[in-house]
Amino acid sequence: MKKRYQVLFALSLLSVITFLDRIAISVASPKIMTDLGLSKEQLGWVLGIFALAYGGFEIPTGLMGDRLGAKKVLIRVVLWWSAFTVLTGFATGFGMLVITRFLFGIGEAGAYPNSSIVLSKWFPAIERARGQAWIWSASRVGGALTPFLVIPIQNHFGWRGSFFFLGILGLLWVIFWKFWFKEEPAEMKGITEHELNNILANRNLPQGHHKFSWSIFKNTNLQLLMAMYFCYASGAFFFQAWLPTYLQKGRGLDDQQMSFITSFSFVLGAVGCLSGGFVCDFLVKKIGPRWGRAAVAITGLGLSGILMMISVFVNDNTLATILLSAGLGLMDFTIPASWSTAMDIGGKNAGTITGAMNTAGLFGSTLNTIGFGYLVTTFGNNYHAPVVLLAILLIIGALLWLKIDATKRISFEVVQE
Repeated sequence: MKKRYQVLFALSLLSVITFLDRIAISVASPKIMTDLGLSKEQLGWVLGIFALAYGGFEIPTGLMGDRLGAKKVLIRVVLWWSAFTVLTGFATGFGMLVITRFLFGIGEAGAYPNSSIVLSKWFPAIERARGQAWIWSASRVGGALTPFLVIPIQNHFGWRGSFFFLGILGLLWVIFWKFWFKEEPAEMKGITEHELNNILANRNLPQGHHKFSWSIFKNTNLQLLMAMYFCYASGAFFFQAWLPTYLQKGRGLDDQQMSFITSFSFVLGAVGCLSGGFVCDFLVKKIGPRWGRAAVAITGLGLSGILMMISVFVNDNTLATILLSAGLGLMDFTIPASWSTAMDIGGKNAGTITGAMNTAGLFGSTLNTIGFGYLVTTFGNNYHAPVVLLAILLIIGALLWLKIDATKRISFEVVQE
């Protein structure tokens, strides 16, 4: 196997662990609510505070990766979040749980921007969407596995035991990454001269150190990209944070049914990520990055919003959950286009720009994750009302792609090496 694909496998494994740790609390949330006596609004804060902290530290951690290298930053990131995954299992009440999950979010911030830095250094530009597709599809595999890991552990050792187990997985990944990965392809043992030349000749990275300036946020293209990802992530975090509770309390499903549907949704998400990456790279070759990436995203977000809207008005639980699952699959069809576009316009500052995009997404996630519980209460314990809002946001996100242009790289001040 080529070295860059080995690197991609390691990043994909990290992505699995990321979502195992992230979604474990959503799967465990019905039991946590009962054990700690949490209200719907309090659960919304517990789930949403992670996104607030995660979003707040995305840009700094992406910028850190651009400056210090992704290897060092990913080691710090994974060690931090693994520690607070374990500490989640020690929570004794709402206050401690909120603080722990906030610190967990700080720790996990930067995981995907720094993975993008690795891709920008290790992969030819034409393979970026496929690289992102594998990483993000792996995250959905993690989401699909979570109920089947967490619920059995919960049943035997309580919900706290699941967080102790998951924290250890991150530590094992760090040990491997520290001793195996090299920041630059030329430093990696065993890489062939042919593969190295292919990477260096086609990764399309500018020379020199690029100086960060907050003025980049005046760039219209970046603003549109961030607004789009606000819409996308608002919908995506419904599946990560509220889907298990929605299925049980909104649709009346039991643990077994909830586990199957949650996993099925993330399996379709993985399929959507992979297919979106390959379709995106194919279209980029045929019609260029501007519309090659936009066509994938418009189709995915638009259809996802329509299916989620229809699911609200369907009484049959089987059909409704199929529509919801397909909605996640189509939503995730757009991920490779979004992240490869951020890499395209960011260039050597891929960590900073992907971090900015993800920050906007996490801001939307925070508002909607916290707001979900309040909307349910406001509409008379109606769990369907917030889904309508999320569907509308997805359709708006699709329309924003009519103006987003992957060919317009953001200008940074260059300091020559």
